Amino acid sequence: MTGPEGWLRNASQRSPLMLALLAMIVPAVALAHAVVYPKTSRPGAYEKYVLRVPNERDVPTIRVELHFPEGLRVVSFSDVPGWNLQVLTDSAKAIIGAVWTGVLPKERFVEFPFVAVNPKESTSLSWPTIQTYQGGEVVNWTSPDTASKTPVSATTIDDTSTPSTGGSQSPLYVSIAALLLALMSLGVALRRPPPLT
Repeated sequence: MTGPEGWLRNASQRSPLMLALLAMIVPAVALAHAVVYPKTSRPGAYEKYVLRVPNERDVPTIRVELHFPEGLRVVSFSDVPGWNLQVLTDSAKAIIGAVWTGVLPKERFVEFPFVAVNPKESTSLSWPTIQTYQGGEVVNWTSPDTASKTPVSATTIDDTSTPSTGGSQSPLYVSIAALLLALMSLGVALRRPPPLT
């Protein structure tokens, strides 16, 4: 068999290390979504949130729109180099969303920080996000189904929440597991058979 499939099969048969490297790549792709961090916070907290948006296409992302959950009071935004911010407000001048325009090349991500005051009661905040690519393709990160290809990001507001650390720990655990697997595979690959007598 020739082509990428044959190369992949032959490489995986020759080296367990190759399988370990592939194991590290797959979770990174699976976790690429528009996500707001932290994933947990406390009621009434004055929280720094960050919307992280990856570019998952071969053309640049040129627009990102975020709608803020009801009950959240957004108070300020951080400047993001290369991106222009338009703040969306309602008739009472309350901030209800934000639109960032700029250029995000393929295989890159951008983070949009903002500060908000959480609702005083325990709840779940949903962060509907709309990502527009050059050429007009639009991806709506709005599905309530977490198994969807375009899930909406959510933050749990609860008194029992642990203090925020600025992001999810899942990628860290996946990276540690992949590193351990790679080291074990390397050890097996380097183990030499005993000399024949």
